[in-house]
Amino acid sequence: MNDERQTSDTLTARVLSSIHAVDAAAWDACAGQDAADANPFVRHAFYSALEDSGSVAAEAGWQPQHIVLEDATGRLLACAAMYLKTHSYGEYVFDWGWAQAYQRAGGRYYPKLQCAVPFTPVTGPRLMVRGDLDAATRTELQTALLNAMVELAVQRRVSSLHVTFPTAAEQDLMTAAGFLPRLGEQYHWKNEGYASFDDFLAALSSRKRKTIRKEREKANGCGVRIETLVGADVKAHHWDAFYRFYLNTSDRKWGQAYLTREFFDLLSQRMAEAVVLVMGFEDGAPVCGAINLRGGNTLYGRNWGTVVDYPFLHFECCYYRAIDYAIAEKLAWVEAGAQGQHKIQRGYLPRTTFSAHWIAEPGFRAAVARFLDEERAAVTSRIAALAAWGPFKKEPQD
Repeated sequence: MNDERQTSDTLTARVLSSIHAVDAAAWDACAGQDAADANPFVRHAFYSALEDSGSVAAEAGWQPQHIVLEDATGRLLACAAMYLKTHSYGEYVFDWGWAQAYQRAGGRYYPKLQCAVPFTPVTGPRLMVRGDLDAATRTELQTALLNAMVELAVQRRVSSLHVTFPTAAEQDLMTAAGFLPRLGEQYHWKNEGYASFDDFLAALSSRKRKTIRKEREKANGCGVRIETLVGADVKAHHWDAFYRFYLNTSDRKWGQAYLTREFFDLLSQRMAEAVVLVMGFEDGAPVCGAINLRGGNTLYGRNWGTVVDYPFLHFECCYYRAIDYAIAEKLAWVEAGAQGQHKIQRGYLPRTTFSAHWIAEPGFRAAVARFLDEERAAVTSRIAALAAWGPFKKEPQD
């Protein structure tokens, strides 16, 4: 089912219940897939793998409500991946407290609208516009997208609309449009032109350098052989094993698995070149794995799972092998996912992440705004303190 609205003499907004209602090449032209820093998670192939596998569906609490803007000829100019949600799982920007407060006051928080990549705490474009348009036109189309998103929220009579992990520029645009800005932090590794892992270690303080070497020695001396499998090297039996690890970790940490087994097959079929799977084998049998996706200049660490418990094996597979890969491939960044201050001492320093929130009810909006004002100050202060705690050699003070 498509909702359609004429926004001007030359622009039409449509709301789509499936990513397949959009031409893949046209979507990717808006998602920046020709750019040097192309983000794999906003590709049509990624969204379609989520939908076609059943990982994302109305029954799972993620009902697609994608918004597209087209010109008078039907050419796609801009798009946003949107979902009508009946819960707050799989978002990584937590609003459970908001939901409870709103419902205690007699309101109905769910359903809400979410502009996001499901289950993926990765910064990337959310207000996606064709890259061959000039900057002024792109901003006009992003503003039109925001207006269409808010109009959809009003039409659906939802409590709120949330845009999670947008870019900093998009955050600024949404703040100017009246959305409430929120900050968070993640831990990312930056490649300073290192020629090898030892070259990276040389940039660390002596104590941190020795610690990481010991951790790698223990992880690689536990009897688990670790391989980095890329693209077509990842076979169905690797996914079978990884999915067992994924379920095991999900059961222990979250109590539910968001992704279905079919999702990983579709991922390999539709975007194999982006898949980087680090897998460990003990006596020939797979026992752990970490999935990464490769973008234009970044390796994105996503899911980890294991059926064994060896010291520092997690660090080796998720952090150190990712650095090895990034150095070998000359990638600029490794993003190691959400949470985990322990990453700092492994060279992954804090960076700011963003979200923006539109709240329908004025009194509730005011309360959330006050909370976010205080939270932003705390997050900004925390990021500065954590960055100073990093493992790198300190510059001499004058």
